[in-house]
Amino acid sequence: MPFREINSKMVEARVAPGQKMFSQRGAMLAYQGDVSFTPNIQGGQGGVMSMIGRRVANEATPLMTVEGSGTVLFGHGGHHIQVINLTGETLCVEADRLLAFDGTLAQGTMFMGSQGGVMGMVRGQVTGQGLFTTTLKGHGAVAVMAHGGVIEVPITPQRPVHVDPQAYVAHHGDVRNKLSTALGWRDMVGRGSGEAFQLELSGNGAVYVQASEEKL
Repeated sequence: MPFREINSKMVEARVAPGQKMFSQRGAMLAYQGDVSFTPNIQGGQGGVMSMIGRRVANEATPLMTVEGSGTVLFGHGGHHIQVINLTGETLCVEADRLLAFDGTLAQGTMFMGSQGGVMGMVRGQVTGQGLFTTTLKGHGAVAVMAHGGVIEVPITPQRPVHVDPQAYVAHHGDVRNKLSTALGWRDMVGRGSGEAFQLELSGNGAVYVQASEEKL
């Protein structure tokens, strides 16, 4: 179910009978047709176990199930919206950045610390980014929110990408991440600026970077 970009802060989705999508609660701006919106207690495709996993991980942003026949306009907080089309790969994105996504996508949770060991845990404690992140996998479209616009940066084995953790929005592909710094522990625990930390992503895929260091 592709999204049509109305402008940088609004997208339109067409809802058809027999299909469903999920959106963040409060993200519906307007709709036309016979469309229903109901609170989603199972947390998207993946069922109850997926929901429990995200609640334990503090990644359980309230969702609505959107069904029926018509068109829906989505937007939230005046944030910039980036549409990402998945063709079977897995997208990693923090739950509070999700605006809306296809109901065909399987939703789960990944422990980010497992990819970076102790440094992955430091990333969560120091930068404010969660140790867990939401995953969406399959074929479909995802609309994510960011500050100030988004750029997609390719990641290859020969060219890893270093991102300010506060500017990180999402990534997809076969990608590993770790927090890196050239400074000592004294800087790491609070004396340095935010620039002391870099999120290093390596492998094959892409990372989405926002034009701001402000979290949603």
